[in-house]
Amino acid sequence: MVSKKNRSEVRAKKHLRIRNRFSGTPEMPRLAVFRSNKHMYVQIIDDVAGKTLVAASTLDKDLGLEKTNDVAAASALGKAIAEKAQAAGIKEVVFDRGGFIYAGKVQALAEAAREAGLVF
Repeated sequence: MVSKKNRSEVRAKKHLRIRNRFSGTPEMPRLAVFRSNKHMYVQIIDDVAGKTLVAASTLDKDLGLEKTNDVAAASALGKAIAEKAQAAGIKEVVFDRGGFIYAGKVQALAEAAREAGLVF
């Protein structure tokens, strides 16, 4: 009988394949996305120095979200991370979707970040 891997194992393996293709540099850091069942987290990371430059999540109280894991929350999070990045002097990033499918919440986050001024 064929055994089927669970979604988290498949996502982790996809994420490793994606991470082998690119990494964040000081000139062009990596925008990493993680989704849990309740929240979304975004970081801008310089992989050379091994440091998180900017971070935001739906746990932040200043976003004022009613629901924390829907498309509207993802859009608000994308806008927030773009504003924080521009305040830190970051204009260009490499997008790391974290093994998640580029649709729905991940896509909404990416499009909102682009509209707010991040280039990727």
